[in-house]
Amino acid sequence: MKSFHKSVSIKSSEITPEHVYLSRRQFLKSMGLLGAGALVISACSPSDNVTVPTEPPQGLRTDSYEDDLGDPINSYDQITGYNNYYEFTTNKEGVARLAKNFKTSPWQVEVSGLVNKPKTFGIEDLLKYPQEERIYRLRCVEGWSMVIPWNGFPLSKLLNEVEPQSNAKYVKFTTISRPDEMPGQNYQSYPWPYQEGLRLDEAMNKLTILATGLYGNNLPPQNGAPIRLVVPWKYGFKSCKSIVKIELVDKQPYTFWSLIAPNEYGFYANVNPDVPHPRWSQSTERRIGESGRRETLPFNGYAEEVASLYAGMDLRQNY
Repeated sequence: MKSFHKSVSIKSSEITPEHVYLSRRQFLKSMGLLGAGALVISACSPSDNVTVPTEPPQGLRTDSYEDDLGDPINSYDQITGYNNYYEFTTNKEGVARLAKNFKTSPWQVEVSGLVNKPKTFGIEDLLKYPQEERIYRLRCVEGWSMVIPWNGFPLSKLLNEVEPQSNAKYVKFTTISRPDEMPGQNYQSYPWPYQEGLRLDEAMNKLTILATGLYGNNLPPQNGAPIRLVVPWKYGFKSCKSIVKIELVDKQPYTFWSLIAPNEYGFYANVNPDVPHPRWSQSTERRIGESGRRETLPFNGYAEEVASLYAGMDLRQNY
């Protein structure tokens, strides 16, 4: 499949969702923070440039390379300076500053539930798996995208080690709860900690990885250190960050965004250009670093590898 560049006359969809904006105003009002008005709200605006300079690690790979569609990767600064990470802030350009001192060691990931060999892994155990480079596209439901050189290993390797039982149908992921370091988690209108889920066959697909780094270096805190899920054919909100628990279960787990707004964020979250978000189209996207917009590809361009997982399903109903 080829990628396309196309300029269209539509407004950018990189906006804070309406339900987030309204609930945040209500929260700030309850905290007595809206008296001075716009100063507080504007601090969360995507247009507010509050980034801190990112410092690429020594020996960072600088040669240009591409994904399997021939699209160049995004720069280290773009990938580490523009992040969705509500545990810290809703301001994508403010995450790096707030996450700078987030502690990622020591770290443990508990794998349990319907498995024969439950186990708790230290991050050092997970780094013993052969680490691969995977250049994946990330497509955000808000309409922007990146190409990222991840380092990590297939989730299937970890799941095979704990031996899923025959009645295990889904995999549930839970991220860290640490409101003293993650200021966004003090916002009690959200159902913290962040939880996500996949069907077991989705989790076992060869494209699904647990990422431990990017650009050949350790994963920065703002990108989900020390370990995060990456599912490249789904919208980015499925790829939960800073994972501490993985459970195999027999029933579909609730997920963070589908609990908050089930009419907007479904369990499957497969990239489908033909199914618009209730408040904007998904037919085009803006690649960070490019002008104009490009057409969105079904399954984010990975249809050949994953479309068979959904044979016979109504992908409009199962969004």
